[in-house]
Amino acid sequence: MAAKDVPRILDALKPLYGDGAFPGRSAEGLSPKWPNDPFHVLMATILSQRTRDENTRKASDALFSEFPTVDALASADPERVSALVRPAGFPRQKAKALVECCRVLRDEWGGEVPTGTEDLLTLPMVGRKTAACVRAYAMGIPSVCVDTHVHRISNLMGLVDTKDPNKTEEALMAITPRERWMDINRYLVRHGQEICLPRKPRCERCPVSGHCDHFSSRA
Repeated sequence: MAAKDVPRILDALKPLYGDGAFPGRSAEGLSPKWPNDPFHVLMATILSQRTRDENTRKASDALFSEFPTVDALASADPERVSALVRPAGFPRQKAKALVECCRVLRDEWGGEVPTGTEDLLTLPMVGRKTAACVRAYAMGIPSVCVDTHVHRISNLMGLVDTKDPNKTEEALMAITPRERWMDINRYLVRHGQEICLPRKPRCERCPVSGHCDHFSSRA
């Protein structure tokens, strides 16, 4: 598989998507309601698992309106949290994880979200994607956040040839300059929502179709 110019692809997507995607936020940009800090990004990203962005937004707005801090959520009744986050799906599982996560942050990390990937991975319902999102969007640490959109589009275009999201993360890091790592999730997620749809990609509207193996195979 021939190597592709990832920065050039990202540059072509940037004019369409501006600040790009963000867990629990609208396509128009970051919500002014909640600070873009590690706590809020971590909670929103956990809520974003296995649900749509608009559902994450509803659930995170309801959650933060009542429990806006680590300490508040660490002391919360999981049943109440479950009711608040119901729009995001799997409410009991996510509520339990959110409360337990905040208790760990309060008791073991002094109320702060750790910066290291391995430390983040010890928290409930935090995998590599969630850890990378927190590091990238809340901490400004260069990270490649691989969700379903990034994994699917990267393979569809021929940027990588992988079966596992963790391998996709490694492969994208290897072919992308470190200073552009954060742009991968930022733009490919929006691209997957707007143009490169899972069931019927809108290839005729795609500004990077000339770099895409899927589009070339249709010719």
